[in-house]
Amino acid sequence: MSMKSEKLASPPGAAENGGVNLPETSGLLQAKKERKKVTLHQLRLMHSAGEKIAMLTCYDATFARVLNNAGVDAILVGDSLGMVVQGRDSTVRVSLDEMLYHTRCVARGNTHAWIVGDLPFGSYHQSVDQAMRSASALMQSGAHMVKLEGGGWTVDTVRFMSERGVSVCSHLGLTPQSVHALGGYRVQGRDSLAAQTLALQAQELADAGAAMMVLELIPSALAAKVTAALPIPVIGIGAGAQCSGQVLVLHDMLGVADGRAPKFARDFVNDSDGLDRGIESAVRRYVAAVKDGSFPVESVHTY
Repeated sequence: MSMKSEKLASPPGAAENGGVNLPETSGLLQAKKERKKVTLHQLRLMHSAGEKIAMLTCYDATFARVLNNAGVDAILVGDSLGMVVQGRDSTVRVSLDEMLYHTRCVARGNTHAWIVGDLPFGSYHQSVDQAMRSASALMQSGAHMVKLEGGGWTVDTVRFMSERGVSVCSHLGLTPQSVHALGGYRVQGRDSLAAQTLALQAQELADAGAAMMVLELIPSALAAKVTAALPIPVIGIGAGAQCSGQVLVLHDMLGVADGRAPKFARDFVNDSDGLDRGIESAVRRYVAAVKDGSFPVESVHTY
């Protein structure tokens, strides 16, 4: 019996793929491919347009990849690692060398998110020259922006660094590095004088060149006022839903933090209503909730 040589029909897409029938690219992979790196310009545009910014803390390369895949806009390599990674009772004992190590780890796993690195306690307090050296080391380790706590005395430091090309994020309200001086983890800016002082400090820092601001543990009305007054993105943590965006400690968001979670946190793994409880799915739910405004909830997570 003679055998007839027949040309097999080429599957769809074979010509484009060199004759190999590759599976179609999934929507998730396509989204990853099309997603651009987040820049400070993009964050400013999001703030101006009222698009919420989703930020989470991160301390290693593996979770940096998870956060990238889930669409987080910004990563904070926070000195909160002293508590959630090292098991300490505050952030005060975290060193600059430790921050540099964790920033390098996150930078290796990051592909798209804007990286903010914390300047730890004692690394910027002595002089503007010390602050500049610490900021330079943090940025050379992979941070795109550095964050420092406090107003008033930090204005000159913010101005000095921003004039020399360092993107600075200021941090007002509860400043964990000063937790002992503040008398513990307490809501700040409750009375009218404290609220006026915080609003004034925020404006001074923005005028000095701060490109972003974190407001932590303050009344939502005060945070809304500050956010509306400033031309820069304002990221809230325990500061209500009217900020430009939200940040949470990753371990709080995943429900794995040791001890009682703060009121402003939400466990996005265990409140998933029967949905996929994987970590990346939890991060996706967090990002979606920040973007659509369903987190934080005024009656639950704010003061």
